[in-house]
Amino acid sequence: MSAQNHIQRMTAPQITARKGWEPIVCLTAYDAPTAAILDEHCDLILVGDSVGMVVHGLTSTVGVTLDMMIMHGQAVMRGAHKALVVVDLPFGSYEDSPITAFKNASRVMMETGCQAVKIESGSYAADTISYLTERGIPVMSHVGLRPQSMNVLGGFKARGRTQKVMDEIIANAIAAADAGSFCVVVEGVSTELADAVTKSVSIPTIGIGASENCDGQILVTPDMLGLFEWTPKFVKKYADLKDIVDKATQKYAADVKSRTFPSREYTYNFVKK
Repeated sequence: MSAQNHIQRMTAPQITARKGWEPIVCLTAYDAPTAAILDEHCDLILVGDSVGMVVHGLTSTVGVTLDMMIMHGQAVMRGAHKALVVVDLPFGSYEDSPITAFKNASRVMMETGCQAVKIESGSYAADTISYLTERGIPVMSHVGLRPQSMNVLGGFKARGRTQKVMDEIIANAIAAADAGSFCVVVEGVSTELADAVTKSVSIPTIGIGASENCDGQILVTPDMLGLFEWTPKFVKKYADLKDIVDKATQKYAADVKSRTFPSREYTYNFVKK
């Protein structure tokens, strides 16, 4: 019997059981130090394909690769020990067929050790979700504004401006829930629509730019920390990290240039041969 002590990690069924109960706290992470900090406060940490934009400087998430997601997923798993860790399947890694999705999702889980994957859930997704969950892969779904579809949607625009689109988003959420998703992200929709989705599905809704009445909330952590000059209108900045980093770097540069940079004396022990 193993003598190792294991920290109890949040599970997908436990997230599902929070429907209509205690709000679910979620944030994104892409590296081990950040994940270690967030782990103390979050129920779920998402290794989002937003990493392409907020870390790698891409203009959208479309250019994110499976290898990138695995690398960042491995880093987050080294830092997080309590929260459920979910890794995004990037554009082109799951849309082709359920078999392709399983091949890539299983690789992500085996190589990172994460507990679930997330896919953006259009009308095509139900069969894939069912295929994955039946084979032991928990799936987090995503409806509303879907960043991977920005080229079809015409950019990062709020969704649900017509009754037809509202009905489509609700239908996609229901299909994802019925197929076995353990929760669903609802992004960039009106409060009215987000509330309708929340009432229509038996699984928790995780809002981002949606309603405060969703079963949980998620933000892109660098946005929440104020790392960028511009952030989406719906984001509440809880810090001004950009200003803090700028001032610290400015002071460091001044110390170096004035030769007042603090140094340490090191003692080296040389071994005589």
